[in-house]
Amino acid sequence: MSFHTQPTDTPLMRPTHNAMRAALAFVFLWFFIGSITHFVFVEAEMRIVPAYIPWPRAVVLLSGALEMPGAVALLWRPTRPMAAWGLFALTLAVTPANIYMLQNAELFSSVPYWALVLRLPLQAALLMLIASIALRTRRRTRG
Repeated sequence: MSFHTQPTDTPLMRPTHNAMRAALAFVFLWFFIGSITHFVFVEAEMRIVPAYIPWPRAVVLLSGALEMPGAVALLWRPTRPMAAWGLFALTLAVTPANIYMLQNAELFSSVPYWALVLRLPLQAALLMLIASIALRTRRRTRG
């Protein structure tokens, strides 16, 4: 009897090929479209950068510049794990903006409060999705 089974080895826990493709498409579109908004709506994006972070314009442009190639790199299997971990780190790096928006909801009156509240759990779900792409791709490319 072996005690070394992994939960992902069970058929019920194993994501289907279509589910992984859907996850990949969602994450790609999230970051590709998101990167464009960093360049089209620079001033609006700058407003959500917390005041303690210096050079908000540079931060917005840099994060947008990192999101686009990260999204594109998800599409090629050899670069997918590295791109996914890079986007994971970038998502963690922008967490202060989501917290800032929630703590200062009065500054963002055009955004419903419930949407500000949902940003953090949605970000956690996005992080789990990105990690699953990175880990699943790594496992499939190894064997």
